[in-house]
Amino acid sequence: MIRVIFGSAVASVAMFVISLIFFGPLGLSNLGTRNVDDGQAAAVQQALAANLPRTGTYFVPEPGASAAQTVMYGQGPIATIHYNTAGFPATDPTALIGGLVFNFLVALTIGAALIGIDRRVPDFPSRARVAVLIAVAAATFTRLGEPIYNHHDWGHFIYLFVADALALGAAGLILAYFLPVSRAGPEDAPTDV
Repeated sequence: MIRVIFGSAVASVAMFVISLIFFGPLGLSNLGTRNVDDGQAAAVQQALAANLPRTGTYFVPEPGASAAQTVMYGQGPIATIHYNTAGFPATDPTALIGGLVFNFLVALTIGAALIGIDRRVPDFPSRARVAVLIAVAAATFTRLGEPIYNHHDWGHFIYLFVADALALGAAGLILAYFLPVSRAGPEDAPTDV
């Protein structure tokens, strides 16, 4: 278990570095988002403040909320707004610390999953394959469903998918490396039942 905890710490730093590359000061996140000029940003910010009462996620218009909004949704434009009534620093150090802790907990979960299969998947290449495939599946499910189900733009969510798959895949590879090689005996071998 000590190796998993240490591996989780190393994996969380790797995830943090990958996140900095994709979402940090390099500005790569502009590859997956659209921007507006200062005047448009101020106008949208004022409209949000005047019309959205509290922090939350809003569908505007929301289909099913009323007959009128269902018609408006069909006509467009539509938006999903992740809204926060308070401002905060663009580079919030508490978010960075919280993100590192979050990464550690995710890596620890990956490590616990790998411990659970260590007798049936005893070698590094097999564990690495399992970890990477699960990382890709998780990133696919959490990111690529948005443009399918909610008609969001593909570019942003493909960008998020790549960032998540790389971060989770790196964590899985690191943890697969840190797990000791299991000495599975014949009694632990899978059987065809």
